[in-house]
Amino acid sequence: MIISLNGLDEPHLVRLAARLAPALRDGGTLYLRGDLGAGKTTFARALLQALGVDARIKSPTYSLIESYRVGGLDIHHLDLYRIADPGELEWLGLAELSDGLSLVLVEWPERGAGSLPSADLQLRLDHADAGRDLAARALSLRGEAMLAAWDPARPG
Repeated sequence: MIISLNGLDEPHLVRLAARLAPALRDGGTLYLRGDLGAGKTTFARALLQALGVDARIKSPTYSLIESYRVGGLDIHHLDLYRIADPGELEWLGLAELSDGLSLVLVEWPERGAGSLPSADLQLRLDHADAGRDLAARALSLRGEAMLAAWDPARPG
């Protein structure tokens, strides 16, 4: 299943993240792909806020990973932009993240190829004339359920 949306401005992107949040409360792995400045961190931050993270949400660009706990759900937000080789990730203990009980959000997943849990859902954000385009693609049965529960077209 694939959902494509075009010409999104930042407020619309934030609303879409908030609408996706309920579908992720049982955990899973979400890959966020796109060029620099395409909106990956904006989407991740809005998603974390919608999930109930009330702490300051820092971009993990330098720390590589920021973790949160909300209502019994462990959430791990990774930003691998600064990784040159997937071998650099060994010390992060990423194997423990693939237990299926946590929510793992990964920006720049291509830089951690082979070291990351498999994605359930992949979002691709691209620059577009009037904003951004978003394509959401399910990569597992869990991802199919996430997309089925998401209603991106709902007004508001």
